[in-house]
Amino acid sequence: MVSEDDLLKFALSLGESTQKEDEKTRFLMRGEKIFLAMSKGMTPVRIEVRCEKQLSRTLQERYESAMGGRLLGRNGLELVCSGQLSFDEICDLIRLSYNLSVEE
Repeated sequence: MVSEDDLLKFALSLGESTQKEDEKTRFLMRGEKIFLAMSKGMTPVRIEVRCEKQLSRTLQERYESAMGGRLLGRNGLELVCSGQLSFDEICDLIRLSYNLSVEE
């Protein structure tokens, strides 16, 4: 199963990543834009990432652990990291979210 520490380590390795947090959620940011929201201390780990609408729909149809995002609006995808997606697949989604979070 994917660990919170492994996801955090990967997200922080993406270059211009910074981190903020409140009592329940850790936010990884690129500039002023959030690219990863991660619930703290939950097992399995819950994350929210940015992604394209069609990819979000496809993942929600395919996996019960994928649902529409709450924190990142209509371009968010919430995932419960329960083993349906591999660590590499989750990292690919985090990387995509990071790339989509370029400041305009």
